[in-house]
Amino acid sequence: MKHCGVLLLLVGLLPGVTGCMSTLTGESYSRDEARRVQTVEYGMVEYVRPVVIEGTKSGVGPAAGAAVGGIAGSTVGHGRGSAAAGIVGAVAGGVAGGLAEEAVTKTQGVEITVRMDNGRIISVVQEVSSHASFHAGDRVRVLTLGGTTRIAQ
Repeated sequence: MKHCGVLLLLVGLLPGVTGCMSTLTGESYSRDEARRVQTVEYGMVEYVRPVVIEGTKSGVGPAAGAAVGGIAGSTVGHGRGSAAAGIVGAVAGGVAGGLAEEAVTKTQGVEITVRMDNGRIISVVQEVSSHASFHAGDRVRVLTLGGTTRIAQ
């Protein structure tokens, strides 16, 4: 039963991991991007396809997993056996925590190919948004700020 408590602790840490991630939709801006001038260009959507945006690999998941796994492992056996189980638990927990972080933070994205008014063709990947959907033939704005580009309607 001790292991159930440790598992619940690990699961309890996952919302903290997801709370640290930022959204990658066309409507979200970081605090640093607010009130800064953006370049605005116009174009027409030529192609849209669904993609998957990989989850984060911040190190929070592996660290939390290693801590929880080490604690859980150290409850097994006595003396040196307990220490060895703690090390194995920490390694296994770190791997599991890393995989959990990446899986929880993976998002559905969309790749939008746009023919700009000047004839140039660009492609931008951003997170799917419930507020904006793009289709071939849509007229869109292409907003660029400090190396970050987003497509907006």
